[in-house]
Amino acid sequence: MQTNLAWKYTFLGVIIMTFVACKDEVYSPVPNLPVYLDLNLTATYPNFKNSINQVLLFEKPIKATDRVGCGGIIVYTGFDGTYYAFDMCCPLEAKYDTKVRPNESGQAVCDSCHSVFEIGYGIGNPSSGKAKHPLKRYKAFLSGDILYISNQ
Repeated sequence: MQTNLAWKYTFLGVIIMTFVACKDEVYSPVPNLPVYLDLNLTATYPNFKNSINQVLLFEKPIKATDRVGCGGIIVYTGFDGTYYAFDMCCPLEAKYDTKVRPNESGQAVCDSCHSVFEIGYGIGNPSSGKAKHPLKRYKAFLSGDILYISNQ
């Protein structure tokens, strides 16, 4: 009886360790390329600071240190005022030149396959079309007046 109880606790421990060891990453067919932007929201993007449902697009680097992933970066202030960042590369197409474009409704739509992705709350999940994977999401971290975007 005690052996059975010990086995149950061991099994429970293995299950818990499995969940704890899992990474907080979502698979994406979009290639893993360097991403880094530091955006001065006071000096360079004052209308973006403290905004809601606003978008900045970075299809090419502006500064020598900028890295814009596969298709470019969508930096977005969600419906909740939180900053989010997504790769502009459509996960269905996974090509450098096939991009999603944000609209006024908190969505991004692919130029090619016309899949629609929900970005209003920072998720990036497909809501219609052929795409099955969400947009590749990057970290957005505000420190003072500088918004940092990266995949590190």
